[in-house]
Parts: sequence; structure tokens; C-alpha cells
Amino acid sequence: MMETLRRLWVRYREPITYLFFGGLATLLNIVLYMLFNALCGYEAANSWGNVLNNIICILFAYTTNRTWVFRSRTTGREAWQEFVKFVTCRLGTLVVDAVIMFVGGNLVGPALVPAQYLALWGFGVKVLANVVVVVLNYVFSKLLIFKKK
Repeated sequence: MMETLRRLWVRYREPITYLFFGGLATLLNIVLYMLFNALCGYEAANSWGNVLNNIICILFAYTTNRTWVFRSRTTGREAWQEFVKFVTCRLGTLVVDAVIMFVGGNLVGPALVPAQYLALWGFGVKVLANVVVVVLNYVFSKLLIFKKK
């Protein structure tokens, strides 16, 4: 039994750790969204608060992806290039997230959802945006950023 678990871990360590740390980044993203919503209001949480939220999560994700998921050992110029590629790809998915939040949260939500359910709607849109972003981020990380030499 332990040998089977060890073999599975060796084989699937990368996607398992990516899902774990991606889950933590997603949780951080959602907690920050709710915090901005509570402190600054619904529209702020779906606009500038969402951008600030994503910047914090990008830095968290880079650290965890580099260290524990993809185990990058680059240094110097290569490490800097890796960071720039990571941030560039994450800024791309930030745009995807911002579009989903703006359209789903600020345009569709108020037009279709009663005011008393708007916060719940915004939370649901945030979860959907996170699912799309996590999948895109893994593909970018695996194929463009932390690719094995």
C-alpha cells in the first residue's frame, strides 16, 4: 500500500502540488475579494480591488510554483527571465479574470440578479473566474515558464 502511494506521489507530484498551492492561491484570492467587498463595496471589489487582489496572488503563486511545484533551480538572468514570463502570463490571466468579473459581476449581475443576492452572485462569478484562471495558469506554467530543459 505504501509503495503504491509512493509511486503515485512520484508520478503525480507536480499536478498534486499545483492543485494544492493553486487551491491556496484561489482561497487567498476569494478571501481578499470578500475583504475588499466588505471594506470598499461591491463595485470596488470587482474593479481596482480585483486588480490589487490579483497582484498579491501572483506574487504568492510565483513563490510557491517556483519552490514547491516546478522546483525551479534557475539563478541569475534565467531566474529573472522566468519571473518576467510568469508575471507576463499571470497578467494575461489577470485580464481574463478582470473581464469575467466586470462582465459577470458589474454588467450581468446588476441587470439580472435582485440586489439582495448580488453579493452571492459576485462570489459565484469570482469562483468561475478562478477556475478558468487556474487551468490557464497551469498550462502556461507547464509549457512556457517552468519547462524542463
